[in-house]
Amino acid sequence: MGLSKQSTGINALNGIIETKSESSDDFIVALAGNPNTGKSTVFNSLTGMNQHTGNWAGKTVTNATGKFTYKNTRYTLVDLPGTYSLLANSIEEQVARDFICFGNAHTTVIVTDATCLERNLNLVLQIMEVTDKIVVCVNLMDEAKRKKISIDLKKLSDLLGVPVVGTSARNGKGLKELKDTIEKVVRGEIKTAPNKVDYDAIVEDAINEVVPYIKALIGDKIDNRWISLRLIDGDNLLSQSLYSYLNCDLSNNEILLEIIEEVHNKLRDEGTTPKDLRDQIVYKIVKTAESISKEAILSENTVHNQTDRKIDDVLTSKLLGIPIMIILLGAVFWLTIVGSNIPSSMLADYLFRIEGYLTKFFAWINTPKWIHDILVLGMYRTLAWVVSVMLPPMAIFFPLFTFLEDLGYLPRVAFNLDHYFKKACAHGKQALTMCMGFGCNAAGIIACRIIDSPRERLIATITNNFVPCNGRFPTLIALASIFIAGGTGASSSFAAVVSVLAVIILGVMITLFISKLLSKTVLKGLPSSFTMELPPYRRPQVLRIIIRSIFDRTLFVLGRAIVIAAPAGIVIWGMANVYVDNASLLTHCAQFLDPFSNLLGMDGYIMMAFILGLPANEIVIPILIMSYMSKGSMLELDSLAQMRQLFIDNGWTWLTAVCMMLFSLNHWPCGTTLWTIHKETQSWKWTWVSFIVPTITGIVVCFTVAQGVRLLGLV
Repeated sequence: MGLSKQSTGINALNGIIETKSESSDDFIVALAGNPNTGKSTVFNSLTGMNQHTGNWAGKTVTNATGKFTYKNTRYTLVDLPGTYSLLANSIEEQVARDFICFGNAHTTVIVTDATCLERNLNLVLQIMEVTDKIVVCVNLMDEAKRKKISIDLKKLSDLLGVPVVGTSARNGKGLKELKDTIEKVVRGEIKTAPNKVDYDAIVEDAINEVVPYIKALIGDKIDNRWISLRLIDGDNLLSQSLYSYLNCDLSNNEILLEIIEEVHNKLRDEGTTPKDLRDQIVYKIVKTAESISKEAILSENTVHNQTDRKIDDVLTSKLLGIPIMIILLGAVFWLTIVGSNIPSSMLADYLFRIEGYLTKFFAWINTPKWIHDILVLGMYRTLAWVVSVMLPPMAIFFPLFTFLEDLGYLPRVAFNLDHYFKKACAHGKQALTMCMGFGCNAAGIIACRIIDSPRERLIATITNNFVPCNGRFPTLIALASIFIAGGTGASSSFAAVVSVLAVIILGVMITLFISKLLSKTVLKGLPSSFTMELPPYRRPQVLRIIIRSIFDRTLFVLGRAIVIAAPAGIVIWGMANVYVDNASLLTHCAQFLDPFSNLLGMDGYIMMAFILGLPANEIVIPILIMSYMSKGSMLELDSLAQMRQLFIDNGWTWLTAVCMMLFSLNHWPCGTTLWTIHKETQSWKWTWVSFIVPTITGIVVCFTVAQGVRLLGLV
């Protein structure tokens, strides 16, 4: 979905943007702003549940659109990607800029953060150069008040030449005034006259030389002064956008190119290179923002962020940053592991109680046994295991993860790991996508959209599977508990968490190694730069955290897993129940794979459990138990002690457990993740690469460990 009628109310036809919506009377309102300004909260507060999300056409950047009604008039609100500027250095900036320029929005609402107004005014000033129809929303006024920052909104409005509204979107304050102001701007009741940036004389003279010709080419479809400035600055992406949306090819216009070349020559004669020109433009915008903020901010507590800085001195320090991050990650895992045990057990009991009713129902309608077994013991039982094992951990992990995100800690994680990812020729934001992968690799793949560079986004996508998702936690925890921790209880839980943490750290190291290997081979290129903002710490909103984590992440991922797991249950049942020469297909396949699996420190049944567990990692252990006990359907033992004895009876040693843990960490992504990779990359090629890379890594790692231990005679 993109700049289309379905996603934004904007229909692209023959390169010309035409404003449309479900009703021709709808007004289009663009919502822009820096990240971490509360823009999404403003969007959600205005639109409620009347919204949907998608992707911009040809982009992996998410858009969200919604509707609201005010005074019997309907408005379509388009939430643009959070961006720091319109210079189009990233996909987010290009998408936001193109919509503001060519989307024919009736007005653009720019959301700013009252606690750091000066920094946010940079974007405001840039947008004011593009369009006159602007409303500035100074959000987080409650945070500013708490930090003893006072802003004169009337003065700010006079300085900018556009209406300014103060809001506290989290509490709903100021939103009615914001709607009222939007209405008056779109209807022309408030006349806006943006006070645009005055550049140095040399830049202004250059602009004035280009403006007349630009006006002759495109008329008043877009601000000629801004277009001239961007072309002088060498913005080639803007030329592409002008051709796409206005069918105006400026890149091959010889007269225009001659004019711009003449302007560049004059600038060089004045001692100004193209790089100097960009610096002058940015410098003037920054200085103007600084001047406006000084006049508009009546009183500012200059020490309001000292507490944040003191905390950051610890959380982002070279000595303590990484250890604290690991401890916090361990705490989240421990809470997820311990907290999900009881609800997972209760959910499993409930779902398998339903299985009993389904069996009685099929018996009542005289259904043939094989149909009952396929649908109930195959498909339903697989679904029951997936839901009971996936849902409780995700329902705990995602809120905890979102809590850290809402608190403002996750950008510190990216800051701590940025150096290491840079060394691996990868993107610093990959740390955030990796963290999301702990909850679910499919969610981690979707999170890769935040990475601007297509090359680095692919690296993050391919390597996300090296961090274990919650579907692999049960396998890792069970094996760590019975073969490494050696028991049950609190001390065993702690030992299991430490063991799992060790596996995770190994996964991060492998992620960095593979990322660098990919960047030096099939995905060559230089690491891109990006703006990393450490936002102020904020009090998390518990209700919003629960809603976002449950609906946007947990249920979304669970839905995809169910779609994959349902048909897989039938395949698993068939493998276990179709016999050839007095042995099931599962047994034949296991025997065929046994020699290869032994080289990796495992056996054929373990390998088949991983293969049949492709739909969802949660069902690997139940499939393995079913295989060892020669049962025709998946099952689980009552205790870890019984599981340990079953595995030992089938020739397991501590090496088998370690190799299975390593292969669980390093093997093909689950079906849900592979589906998501294909959806995100729109490429079967990269989907297969994402399948092959971790699989080969797992084979190499397990072979090295197994043969090394055997060579040393440790088993």
